[in-house]
Amino acid sequence: MEDIKKIFGSCVFGDEVMKERLPEDIYLLLKAAIAEHKSIDNSIADTVADAMKDWAIEKGATHFTHWFQPMTDITAEKHDSFVSTDKSGKMILEFSGKELIKGEPDASSFPSGGLRATFEARGYTAWDPSSYAFVKDDTLCIPTAFCSYGGEALDQKTPLLRSMDAINKQALRIVRLFGMNDVKYINTMVGPEQEYFLVDKELYDKRPDLVFCGRTLIGAKPPKGQEMEDHYFGVIKPRVAAFMRDLDKKLWELGVMAKTEHNEAAPAQHELAPIFTNTNVAADNNQLTMEIMKKTAEEHGLVCLLHEKPFAGVNGSGKHNNWSLCTDTGINMLKPGKSASSNNLFLLTLAAVIKAVDEHQDLLRISVASAGNDLRLGAAEAPPAIISMYLGDELDSLLDSIIKGERHNDINKTNMTVGADVIPVIRKDNTDRNRTSPFAFTGNKFEFRMLGSSASISDANVMINTIVADAFCEFADILEKSTDFENDVKLLIRDTISNHKRIIFNGDGYSKSWEEEAKKRGLLNLTNTAVSLPYLSNKANIELFSRNGVFNETEVKCREEIRLENYCKTVHIEALTLSQMIKRDIIPAISAYTGSLCECICSKHNASADIDCSVEETLAKSLSSKNAELLRLTSELDGAVKKAKTITDVCECALFYHDTLLALMKQIRDISDKCELEVKREYWPYPTYDDLLFKI
Repeated sequence: MEDIKKIFGSCVFGDEVMKERLPEDIYLLLKAAIAEHKSIDNSIADTVADAMKDWAIEKGATHFTHWFQPMTDITAEKHDSFVSTDKSGKMILEFSGKELIKGEPDASSFPSGGLRATFEARGYTAWDPSSYAFVKDDTLCIPTAFCSYGGEALDQKTPLLRSMDAINKQALRIVRLFGMNDVKYINTMVGPEQEYFLVDKELYDKRPDLVFCGRTLIGAKPPKGQEMEDHYFGVIKPRVAAFMRDLDKKLWELGVMAKTEHNEAAPAQHELAPIFTNTNVAADNNQLTMEIMKKTAEEHGLVCLLHEKPFAGVNGSGKHNNWSLCTDTGINMLKPGKSASSNNLFLLTLAAVIKAVDEHQDLLRISVASAGNDLRLGAAEAPPAIISMYLGDELDSLLDSIIKGERHNDINKTNMTVGADVIPVIRKDNTDRNRTSPFAFTGNKFEFRMLGSSASISDANVMINTIVADAFCEFADILEKSTDFENDVKLLIRDTISNHKRIIFNGDGYSKSWEEEAKKRGLLNLTNTAVSLPYLSNKANIELFSRNGVFNETEVKCREEIRLENYCKTVHIEALTLSQMIKRDIIPAISAYTGSLCECICSKHNASADIDCSVEETLAKSLSSKNAELLRLTSELDGAVKKAKTITDVCECALFYHDTLLALMKQIRDISDKCELEVKREYWPYPTYDDLLFKI
């Protein structure tokens, strides 16, 4: 591989390139705007666009596109060439400031949730200079926001930028109270860990459920899954290692700080983790990561599965969202410092997050709600649907001391020895990790573990930023009127922690006792997407988003409708796919094998009436009975699909899909999976879990 320093960011119109190619005054204006998240002067756009075009052409680009993120969890592009003509009709290469700043794609086929009628097609993309342009597939990609003709957000980026502005505004008020007047901007920082599966493409192409749904709708568990715990951090197979090396190079070229990669717990499952960066860039980079993963996998004869639960019975795939809050002067507001008990800025920030998570459990749950993630949450290292926070024993003890008004002795970091002289002494962390916690403190950040692997990280971070900004605002309103700041900030921390301590839970999130305890504490248990999403448009939530400038009422309601519609469409496609697989392939396969058993029985009887045919007869009867039940249930599923299409209320429809269709699909799967284990292998029409999970 080439020198990492040379290839890193080589396809990005980043700071070094801008400094080299732009006039100094324009470069400084643009850099200041990016650093402080301020609007740029349109008068400099032509100069920036011309430099960007020349650089992109040198990189082999022939086209440009406004690269944006509609409400589909994937990105969108409309390519235009640099080709133009001068006054004499001669071909020239041109890219103007106007083209850089604004694009005008047809918005009619993107989700809008009723923001506009189908015949009202106009939408606008607007340049986001805080996320660097890059060259991908011979195209200059310009990160942009996407809005409707009326200015409402039709994308993931716009609300994210608004939420970052909101938390910056309120966090600045907080740090000013602590005398930090040199701070100009406060960024939320994110490092999203990305889990995924790799399967052989030839096998993938033979599975309609993987092709159409991204997950297996049927499939018996193999004799071995992840019970032996031998895949996690295991030696990476050569074919997978080659994919990872190629993936790293492509991501580094695009400025994505891919750092850590390893085998995950389930067979064929892996993870990639980047270095932290500001949330907007992290969201863009994660979208790029998912795209490049899929493309690179195909080049290696593989398919990258980003579904949250592609295989039943083993770990699903999540996207752990490591979130922190940092000033432009380098201070992490979630870092306890040498003495957590005396670090009032840390404690106030911690109290704000505790308050935010407790008061807005519904929004955090909604931010990760999807048909795929419903299948993942609650087992195999995925946190449960009940929102809670893990702080660890030391912080929990500290908070108890604050509530009681007692002095707390900070636990100093201790050295740990493992009993072998050759092993160096290592520093022991103050807290362990809790893999069952949805929202866990991990030393200097919070890890929100509920995100699904296929989702954009924007939704979750919009929610976190907004609810913490709102808590900061309330704190600032109180403390800005204080006449005894030191005393009042301690009282505010104590009262906040006391009022919201119910959200803190350091135990086993999978236990039945926690579910019962959470109910006693008054915590929400929104078990699925259909029951979660209607909470989004509650009056209190609309007011929250409105006062923080993140969404207006129309935008909130449209997002709720889009998410519910997507849920219904997802389950609808899964139901149709399962019905086709059962009727076209599974039932005929079972019939064919049953027929062969009957032929065998007849042959034995013809040979001699004394030959024992009990094994064949028992198996044939069992399979015939199951096949009849499959046909009955599949017909019932077909009828339910037709009924679902008649339900006009989207909330009612989502509940019907969950309660009726998914329940029928589970019954069908259970029977099909039993048949798979009884039917002779060469009769079974699809690659099995044995093939998919263990044959790379």
